[in-house]
Amino acid sequence: MGTPGSGRKRTPVKDRFSAEDEALSNIAREAEARLAAKRAARAEARDIRMRELERQQKEGVEDALSLRSLGSHRNPSKDITGTHWSRAGTPKRKDIMYDAVKDRSSRLSSLNHSYSHSYGMKKRSSGSHKDPLLDEKSDKQYAENYTRPSSRNSASATTPLSGNSSRRGSGDTSSLVDPDTSLSELRDIYDLKDQIQDVEGRYMQGLKELKESLSEVEEKYKKAMVSNAQLDNEKNNLIYQVDTLKDVIEEQEEQMAEFYRENEEKSKELERQKHMCSVLQHKMDELKEGLRQRDELIEKHGLVIIPDGTPNGDVSHEPVVGAITVVSQEAAQVLESAGEGPLDVRLRKLAGEKEELLSQIRRLKLQLEEERQKCSRSEGSAADVAGLHNGSDLQFIEMQRDANRQISDYKFKLSKAEQDITTLEQNISRLEGQVLRYKTAAENAEKVEDELKAEKRKLQRELRTALDKIEEMEMTNSHLAKRLEKMKANRTALLAQQ
Repeated sequence: MGTPGSGRKRTPVKDRFSAEDEALSNIAREAEARLAAKRAARAEARDIRMRELERQQKEGVEDALSLRSLGSHRNPSKDITGTHWSRAGTPKRKDIMYDAVKDRSSRLSSLNHSYSHSYGMKKRSSGSHKDPLLDEKSDKQYAENYTRPSSRNSASATTPLSGNSSRRGSGDTSSLVDPDTSLSELRDIYDLKDQIQDVEGRYMQGLKELKESLSEVEEKYKKAMVSNAQLDNEKNNLIYQVDTLKDVIEEQEEQMAEFYRENEEKSKELERQKHMCSVLQHKMDELKEGLRQRDELIEKHGLVIIPDGTPNGDVSHEPVVGAITVVSQEAAQVLESAGEGPLDVRLRKLAGEKEELLSQIRRLKLQLEEERQKCSRSEGSAADVAGLHNGSDLQFIEMQRDANRQISDYKFKLSKAEQDITTLEQNISRLEGQVLRYKTAAENAEKVEDELKAEKRKLQRELRTALDKIEEMEMTNSHLAKRLEKMKANRTALLAQQ
């Protein structure tokens, strides 16, 4: 498992478990010390039993010798034949008995020494691997093997003593019993030899069994050591895997914390954008309300909105995006009479018509002046030819009246057209300023709205990505938690088996 460098640094297993190893080594040393103390106590008890057995054997030999010496001193007043047989047979019996007892004691002591030596060597070679059950078994076999010959020795020792007492009690017939007693003593000696050989055979058999059991125990100990080494290796591997998984979990937790922090930042940014969007929406509502009030005021005052690019001079009563103009009904009718095209074209047409009307008015004024001059010149001759020209004067007066009436009409139309033109120019300038302001505000609002929509889509994508990552990290975290629980369960099971 590869871990990135951003995780924590793992400590070595040797340093981490030094305290545990030290505690285990202390426990092992204490156990070995207790085992050594028990073995020393058993060895001391065996030595004490050996010394007690040797002391009992020596006491038995001394008692037998003292009783025989007393028996030889109690029978000096017998007859010559009896004394001869007794003197001839007593030293021989003493020598035979002393040799037999000495041989038996030397064999027992050599057997005890060899057993203690071989047991000590085997104890030193086996060391701390020997089972306490084997020590108890060897102690039982040793006690069984060496308590039986002691009882037999005591029986064999009492047998000559009983023979001696019977000989002392028989009196004159002692010379006849001595050969039988010597034969019985020889048989006892041979029986003792056979018993010693049996004891040696049983001892060798027990020693062989002990060696076999020791080899089996050593083999079991080796297998246990190998299994312990394997379990130790598996434990170290599991500990390393647990440490690696801990590092992975820590890195995942750090990434989760980073994701949570980024999510919080994005959420805060989203809240700010939502607040800005609500503010802009409120401003847009205010602008819409202003436009509605404007339309109501235009309709209330009887004005008409004329777009700058309306074809065929169509009049629209709805707000249109672009250059618009608000005019009165009369101005709208005048603009409609101007023909097709944009507003400035129609205004230029109206200006051209105005110029034509002004030129026509000036021309009419000139004609009027000319007519007046003609009239003034003709007034002088009118008196002369008053009677002649009565009919023509009436016609002239009628013509003058018609001209004056037309002039007054033209003047009225001209003044009215000038007023309409000034009003239209003022309305045009005012409405152009409003249109520019509204247009810039609408463009800014549209830009902000587009930016907010783009930012909203971006934040939604980032939010979906963050939610997907969070879900994936939660699944990974749950999977790692399950693996960690499984490894903990395996570790507890291994510790329970150990």
